[in-house]
Amino acid sequence: MTNITSADIVCANGMPAFVACPDSKGPLPVVILMHERYGLVQHTRDQAMRCARDGFFVIAPNFFFRHPDQVALNKGDGRYDMTDPESIELMDAAMASARADARADMSRVAIAGYCQTGRHPLVYAAQAKIQAVIVWYGAASKREWDANPRQPEPLDDLIARIDCPVFAAFGAEDHIISIDDVRRFRNALEQHRKSYHIAVYAGAPHGWLNDTMPGRYRKPQAEAGWAAQQRFLESRLVNAGDSDLVSWRFECDAAASYDFSKNVRME
Repeated sequence: MTNITSADIVCANGMPAFVACPDSKGPLPVVILMHERYGLVQHTRDQAMRCARDGFFVIAPNFFFRHPDQVALNKGDGRYDMTDPESIELMDAAMASARADARADMSRVAIAGYCQTGRHPLVYAAQAKIQAVIVWYGAASKREWDANPRQPEPLDDLIARIDCPVFAAFGAEDHIISIDDVRRFRNALEQHRKSYHIAVYAGAPHGWLNDTMPGRYRKPQAEAGWAAQQRFLESRLVNAGDSDLVSWRFECDAAASYDFSKNVRME
């Protein structure tokens, strides 16, 4: 079994982060893990350890560290509405911390966002060179597309500017993101000729990867989605070639009686 070294660090801007890395020869490809709306909780740390066991240098910052009540935030009793410009500022700090670690290969970087932070890997990739974007049940809901004070640019404009492939995983029973929303996201990627692998899993509600929330967690779908993500990372960060091909892969499993209006929030 791979031995993992982990540590809590503080980025130069004061942002706490959790770092996990296998004890193997480096430098290693880098995954920057964003978190759900709860901040840097145990679930995100577990994901970082799991991703490190798959052979990656992982840094999981607390992007919501400026929220005044972290306990309430972690419980879901608070919310931190990070703006797109702030997410770029904080991601720059995370990138700088990774760059300062000799185990990290900064020529091979993926950024993963979940739920509330799902759009932010796209935000960052639209203005900086990275090698892959990962989105879990985020970025595609109707509220993501239009510009407003929190997100100054329309999502379609961000997608037009990204220069890396996208992996995205969604659940057919998500009460926030409908299959039509996912198709809109897919269509935008195709319109701008961006490579993607999008998968929609039957029987999966919003947050179905989170095994600390029994009402949401769906083990078979979570294991299938994680395996698909890691295959994507392997192809983009480990065994990537120089091909300029655009690759589109869309998989969707849903009940024949699918009705988005009947999807409900799970705890």
